[in-house]
Amino acid sequence: MPAPNYFERNEPVANTTPTTSGNDSTSNDKPYYNPRLDPKNYMQGPLSDNAATRLRQMLARPGIVVAPGICDGISARCALEAGFDCLYQSGAATTASRLGQPDLAIATLNDFVEAGNMVSSLDPRVPVIADADTGFGGPANVARTVKQYVSAGIAGLHIEDQVQTKRCGHLMGKQVVSREEFLTRIRAAVLARDSIPGGSDFVIIGRTDSAQVLGMEEAVTRLKLAAAAGADVCFIEGVKTKALLESTVAALAPKPVLVNVISGGLTPSFTSWEAEQMGAKIIIFSLVSCVAMVHGVRAAMKNLMETGTDFSTAQGMDPKAFFEVMGLHEVIDLDAKAGGTSFREV
Repeated sequence: MPAPNYFERNEPVANTTPTTSGNDSTSNDKPYYNPRLDPKNYMQGPLSDNAATRLRQMLARPGIVVAPGICDGISARCALEAGFDCLYQSGAATTASRLGQPDLAIATLNDFVEAGNMVSSLDPRVPVIADADTGFGGPANVARTVKQYVSAGIAGLHIEDQVQTKRCGHLMGKQVVSREEFLTRIRAAVLARDSIPGGSDFVIIGRTDSAQVLGMEEAVTRLKLAAAAGADVCFIEGVKTKALLESTVAALAPKPVLVNVISGGLTPSFTSWEAEQMGAKIIIFSLVSCVAMVHGVRAAMKNLMETGTDFSTAQGMDPKAFFEVMGLHEVIDLDAKAGGTSFREV
């Protein structure tokens, strides 16, 4: 079956701000509802040039959103060249490409924002969904993270419920915070987004890593609470079977569900078509570029060591052809339109 309409509401809720009172997350707090962000407002008309607005339009309309994981400018350019209309900035990929380190809470907010700003600037119309780990601290830090991401041109982020010394969601030994601390992060993100002057369409995704720690029932409960606190999308990490994904989608309806596929990870290697049939609205392939780079660069380095030349691994791509993938003609055209003469011949 095609992905359902995740945004159909039976009864509008009057409350327009996330509640922050009380210590019991399962109390009778009214769900967050912002009429300006009602998905019905995004179902008609041409796709916006604003990336966040465009992402909301893509979520409100039929079809699954496929976002390949990118880690740097080269991988982002290749994804855009291939025709993808949404990109995913993986935290693991960002940590690996910028720092040469594993995904163990080593990268900082600045690392993520700088990477996101570069990727978002390549084609500002294409939404970039970015990992925000745990929000990099308490509520004030989470709010700062959201505002920094918005300023960087990122369209949406996901915040998780791991402890601050987090790790990749497909590694063992994860620990998660309490429900209330997780919801505090979601509320802080929503409050920050809604405080931006002029109104922001920035998309907030609540992610739980609790399935492998506390079980699927707890994971679904946490995501239901995150949705009630204002999360626009629900992300359950490490779904191990098709049946579990389908039951999760059904349990969280009408909220859209994001599924993360990493080859060899906890989640089966669903195709985007299979995920759509199971009801997922967004599928990300977090390490598609990073792993391919490792294989490609390893082979090139081994070949160079053995043959003393990079001729075969270059596969006929000369410098100009490489720079064309990186947007060479865009720069040349801009320079010429501005009256410049520096790049008449390249």
